[in-house]
Amino acid sequence: MNRVCVFCGSSAGNRPAYAEAAEAFGRALARRGVGLVTGGGSIGMMGAIADAALAEGGEVIGVITEHLNDLELGHPGLQQLLVVPDMHTRKRTMGELADAFVAMPGGYGTLEEVFEAITWSQLNIHAKPVGLLNVDGYFDALVAFIDRAVADGFVHPAHRALLVVASTPEALCAALPGVAFPDLAAVLEEK
Repeated sequence: MNRVCVFCGSSAGNRPAYAEAAEAFGRALARRGVGLVTGGGSIGMMGAIADAALAEGGEVIGVITEHLNDLELGHPGLQQLLVVPDMHTRKRTMGELADAFVAMPGGYGTLEEVFEAITWSQLNIHAKPVGLLNVDGYFDALVAFIDRAVADGFVHPAHRALLVVASTPEALCAALPGVAFPDLAAVLEEK
C-alpha cells in the first residue's frame, strides 16, 4: 500500500483524543512509508494528521477545492496541494491517488465521503480497503446501524465485511491490507 486517503473533520472536535489519534495515525503512516492523501486543509483533524505525518518525514498530498483554498484553508506545508474546481473532482482525485480509505471522527462531509468509498467498493468500482478509525467509540452507533442494515437485509454480509473497524491506528494499519473483496455477481446471485 503506497497511500491512504483519510477523511476527517476540518474541526478538531471537543475531545483531545480526536486530535491525538489524528497525530498518531499520521505518524504511524509515515513510519510505515505510507503516504497520506487528505482534503488539503490546514485546520482541525485534517491539519493535525498532515502535520504529524510531515513531522515524521512522510509524504502528504492534499486535494482542496478552489472555494476552500480561496478561504485560505489550504495547508501551505504539503509536498503537493492540488486545487480542483469542485467537491466531485476532489473526491475522484483523492480516490485515484489512494490505495485505501480511512474515516476518522468528523461530520457530514466525512460520513458522505466514507460511504461513497464503501459504495464504490461494493459496486466493484474499486478494490481498495475502507476503514473506520473508531476513536473513543465515535463510530459505535454508526457500526450498530450498519449491522442493523445487515440484519434487516439492506446490506449483504459480504459487503459489511468490506468495512474494517479498529480503535487504534496500529490495529487499523494492520487490518487494512488483508480485506477480501467479494464478487458482486456472486452476491447478487445469492439474492
